[in-house]
This record gives sequence, C-alpha cells and structure tokens, in this order.
Amino acid sequence: MANDPERFDSMLLAMAQQHEGGVKDLLNTIVSFLSRKTDFFTGGKEGDWEKMVKDTFYKHAKKAKEEADKIKKEKEEAEKRLKEIRQKKEQERLAQDFEPASVTEITDQEAEKLQEVIEREKTKSPEVGSGDGASGSAEDDLPPEDDDPKEKGKLKPNSGNGCDLENYKWTQTLEEVDLRVPLRQTLRPRDLVVTISKKHLKVGIKGQPLIIDGELDAEVKMEDSTWVLQDGRNLLINLEKVNKMNWWSRLVMTDPEISTKKINPEPSKLSDLDGETRGLVEKMMYDQRQKERGLPTSDEQKKQDTLKKFMEQHPEMDFSKCKFN
Repeated sequence: MANDPERFDSMLLAMAQQHEGGVKDLLNTIVSFLSRKTDFFTGGKEGDWEKMVKDTFYKHAKKAKEEADKIKKEKEEAEKRLKEIRQKKEQERLAQDFEPASVTEITDQEAEKLQEVIEREKTKSPEVGSGDGASGSAEDDLPPEDDDPKEKGKLKPNSGNGCDLENYKWTQTLEEVDLRVPLRQTLRPRDLVVTISKKHLKVGIKGQPLIIDGELDAEVKMEDSTWVLQDGRNLLINLEKVNKMNWWSRLVMTDPEISTKKINPEPSKLSDLDGETRGLVEKMMYDQRQKERGLPTSDEQKKQDTLKKFMEQHPEMDFSKCKFN
C-alpha cells in the first residue's frame, strides 16, 4: 500500500478541479507548498533539488510515453479486430444470401405458350397512369408518417440508424449494434464493468453507478459480441443480433424509442471488399434491380444476346419454339 502510486489520486483530482488554469496552476501550488513549508530548495547541496526534479520528471515522462504507446497499440489492434469481425460477418452473410443462377430446360409445348405470352406483351397497351391525366400513386393517398399515432413522440434516428443519448451513442445495421460510451477519464479494462447477456446489458465503472443496466430491445449472440477500450477513454461494444430481419427501436427498454420507419440504411461499402467478393456483390445488386424492374438478369441477358447473335447469323432457321432460360 505504501508504494501504491494511485493512493492519493482522489485527493489530487479534487485539487486539480479547483485549479481553473489546469496543470500549470496545480504545479505552481505544489511547488509553492514545497518552498513555504519544507526545506526542499535549501536543505541539500547546491543543485540537489534541480537533479531531483529532473530525475523525477524524466522518470514519469518515460512511463507516460510507454503508456501512450501501449494505448495506441491497443487501439490499432482493437480496430483491426473489429474490422476483421465485420469482414467475416459480411462474407458469411453474402455466402448465405447468394444463390447461383441456373439453366432450366422447357418442353416444346411450354415454349409455344411462352412465345404466345411474349407476343401479347409486345402488343400490350401502355399502363394506366402514364399519360398527362394519370392519377397519383397509391402512396399519395397514405397519411403522413407524422400523423400515425404510433409514431408520436418517437425520435428521428441518427445517421447510423440508432440514437445519440446523454451518456452514450449507438448505431445499427440489420446484423449488429455498435455502442460507444465516452468515459470522460482515462481508464484500464480492469476498471470497467461490462456484462453482455442474451437479453441484458450492464456497462459502468467499478465503484460507480452503472451507466447502462437494462433489458435489450432484442436478443443478441453472447459468443459473437465483443467490447474494447479505445484510447483508455472510449468503450466500444459490438452486439451481434440474433434476429437479423428487424431494426431495433432502442438499445435498452428504458431508452426513448426511435422511429424505425425513418431508418435509411446505407449500402455496404464495396471498396472494403476483396475483388472476387466485390464482383459477386455487384452482380447480385444488378440482378436484383433487374428483377424488380421485370428485366432480364445478367445471365439471362447474356443468353439472350447469344441467341440473338446466333439467329442473326442463321436467318433461315425457325427459332420460335426455342427458349434459353
């Protein structure tokens, strides 16, 4: 206990809070005390106090530099781990969502029916509402979201589709929730209380009231949820959702709700993916847009182009009963 360098921290912190000029004023008070109440400057040989000050300050400056380097390294490692976790989750999600294109053979009878449908589509009249006298869409008749009684009092989501609160900020995707808790003082991991349960979260500083202690909006995967201390002053927590189809309206049940109707998720950054994965994602996104518009996918278009080219090269052949799918 006698060698514990932190035993006077609470006393010194109280003193520091009363010095509006910061460290300079605090240091002046301590040196003034030494000059008035001790023989620090006069009790030794000439130059002794200068040597003691120099040795003491350089000793602690070295420790501060080592601690700063350690924190910087921990931050870089933490950011690297979080990036690796996100990349792994993204690749797993893409692997689950992707379904390779397939080729289906059809009979002559099916080809004839399909050709009839194609011919009818060619002569089909324009859709109602395409002219100048078109009526408004169904969406125009819907009441504004603000008029929905269920949306009254709910907050607008922040840019990360979460919420900025007094003591912490959280953001989310469909797969996970990221929580940032500013600690307002430099701490070590062992100074913190972080308990992640399936449906409950506790966050705080040992010996102080908990910052977060509540039931989560939905269940999380404990084994895939992580936390790191960044710069010794910011606690970062990553929660892996169990249900990846729903947006959270709040972090814990005691928080104010956000309007999930106003969530506007940003697309994944393709630049973060490797070349092969990026090509796969771009193809999937293009095919999805084509399907939504009722247009052929990239594979279907390629087959149609090949068939068209072959038909142009062989005009004498009848292709009315042929279909590439």
